[in-house]
Amino acid sequence: MTWLASSVMGRRGVAQAREGAHHHLSESAQGTYHYVYGPYASPVMTIAPGDVVAVETLDAFGGAVKTEADLPSKVLNMPFVNPQNGPIAVKGAQKGDVLAVYVKSLLPRGPQPVGTTALIPDFGGLVASSLTHLNAPIPERVKKMVVTEDGVQFSDKITLPYEPFVGTMGVSPQLEAISSLVPDYYGGNMDLPDVAPGAVIYFPVQRDEAFFYIGDCHGRQGDGELCGVAVEIPATVTVQIDLIKGWSIPGVRLETEDFIMAVGSARPMEDAARMAYRDLIRWMVEDYGFEQSEAYFLATQAGKMRVGNMVDPKYSLGASMLKTYLG
Repeated sequence: MTWLASSVMGRRGVAQAREGAHHHLSESAQGTYHYVYGPYASPVMTIAPGDVVAVETLDAFGGAVKTEADLPSKVLNMPFVNPQNGPIAVKGAQKGDVLAVYVKSLLPRGPQPVGTTALIPDFGGLVASSLTHLNAPIPERVKKMVVTEDGVQFSDKITLPYEPFVGTMGVSPQLEAISSLVPDYYGGNMDLPDVAPGAVIYFPVQRDEAFFYIGDCHGRQGDGELCGVAVEIPATVTVQIDLIKGWSIPGVRLETEDFIMAVGSARPMEDAARMAYRDLIRWMVEDYGFEQSEAYFLATQAGKMRVGNMVDPKYSLGASMLKTYLG
């Protein structure tokens, strides 16, 4: 028995971490990719709780940046970036439920070099915007990398570990159609490296059938996604999706074998941190029996804060606590 059986998904999910039917969402089956999270697209697939879906995602540029000569300003059609697979409808999901998504695996696909990062004018954590500053834009540049399970070939001298994760996933808002570049309570473009194989991510369902979206896979990324572009890759990501009734959460939560994490997405960054820690403490009180002030003390002394992105329309941070301290 794996740790998944003791997770919230395993203990409270409709399928209790048992695998159901297996599905394959290929590029051709997806057809039209989506650039917003919203309730107005028709589902590309309907599944039952417990089902496993292997999804063929595009990279954040939709495959348009094929060589280092393909500058984003020349080949992209903004704002049509960060394409998403889905929506996947989940039978029985209703507003107030929680969608649990277990990331089973994530593999690069397509001809090498599949990895792409870039410096894009007016975008990134250390650049000025031409809308508000007199500084000249940063020179545009593309860097292509071979990405395999053995590593990310950053240069002739440096090979980085392959540490893949999903940059963007989540559920549809109830009413709005929101750009896939924006993270918030429903998930979206969090760019959080912990959304990785071996993790379960929990999303608050906002509408019937949940409408799950996924895309924007990364071969790896440092904390903050500093220049604004991780090692973007097309990938085959396999997820197991379950449904939890009777568990209300205000935003995205995450669980691994070793820790729990609550995610906050906002600007300024300190508000994202406060939101994440506030929900982590709420989780500790409601599900682990802590008195609020004791949870506050423990988060102060043992909590960890992960900076997912510091470049997107909202910043995403994850506050975590080791399970060994939760009893």
